[in-house]
Amino acid sequence: MASSSTGVNSTRAMVTALADTAMARPVPVLVELGAPGGRTGARTIDEAVAVAERIAASDALRLAGVSGYEGALAHDASEHSLARVRTYLEAMAQLHRRLDSDGRYPGDADRFVTAGGSAYFDVVADVLAPLVAGRTRVFVRAGAYVIHDDGFYTGITPFGRGESAGEPHRLRSAMHTWARVVSRPEPDLALLDAGKRDLPFDEGLPMPQLAADQLGSAPRPLPGAEVTAVNDQHAFLRITPDCDLGIGDVVRLGLSHPCTAFDKWRWIPLLADDADDPVVVDLIRTYF
Repeated sequence: MASSSTGVNSTRAMVTALADTAMARPVPVLVELGAPGGRTGARTIDEAVAVAERIAASDALRLAGVSGYEGALAHDASEHSLARVRTYLEAMAQLHRRLDSDGRYPGDADRFVTAGGSAYFDVVADVLAPLVAGRTRVFVRAGAYVIHDDGFYTGITPFGRGESAGEPHRLRSAMHTWARVVSRPEPDLALLDAGKRDLPFDEGLPMPQLAADQLGSAPRPLPGAEVTAVNDQHAFLRITPDCDLGIGDVVRLGLSHPCTAFDKWRWIPLLADDADDPVVVDLIRTYF
C-alpha cells in the first residue's frame, strides 16, 4: 500500500473479494507503515490511520496490528543508517499507540506489531519491545539467523558492529558452496564451475575460503584469492601466480545474502558437522 488512496483501494478490493464467501469470522489484517524510498506501506502515519479506519469499519476485516520492514531503508551500519532505521521504527510505535488509544483495535483480540529483517534486529527489539503490554505482542522477523552469511549481514548485524565484532557469541555462517576448478588459463586466474545461477551475487561476490584436491579431502588455505566476477555458470577467481590450485581441485566459497542463495536451490543438504568429509543428515526445502 503506497499511499492512503492505494491502501483504501486495497482494503476495498479485499472487502469485495470476501463479500461472497462464507467467512466464519473477519480476516485479521495488519496495516503496513512504509517510508519514503522504502518498499510497500503507507508513507505517513496519517495515511496509515486512514487505512486502519477503513479496515476497522469493515465487517469482513479485523484490524490486527501494525507491520513494517526497515531493511530497505539502509544497507550499512553507519550512524546515519542506524538513526534512519530507529526513526522509522519509532513512527511504527507511534502508529500503534495512536490506533490503540483511538480504540481502533477490537477489545477482545490480540494486536501485533512486527518488523525486523536480519540486519537491524537489535534496534527493532529496542524500539518495539516496550510496546508489549496487555494484548499487544511484538514479533521480530529475522530470517537470516537460520544460516547467517559471510558477507552482507556479517558486517551489519549487531554482533559484527564496532566493539561487538569478534565476540564469542557472534553469529557464524552455516552455509557455503563448493565449486570445481575447470580452467586455469592464466597464472593468476582460475575459473570455477559456479556462477550467477548457483551463487548469490547481489550483495557481494562469493568469498574463497579453502581449497582441496577433491570433496572430502583435507582442505588447505587459499591466501590472496578473490572472486572478481561471475558469469551465468562460472566464477573468475584471481589467485597468486605461485598458487598450487589445479584443474579438478575444489574451492569452498563463503556466501553473502542468504535470501538469494535460497532462491536458487529447491533443496539444500544439511550436514551433521563441518568435518572434512561431512555426512548429509537431512534436506532443507526452500519456498522462494
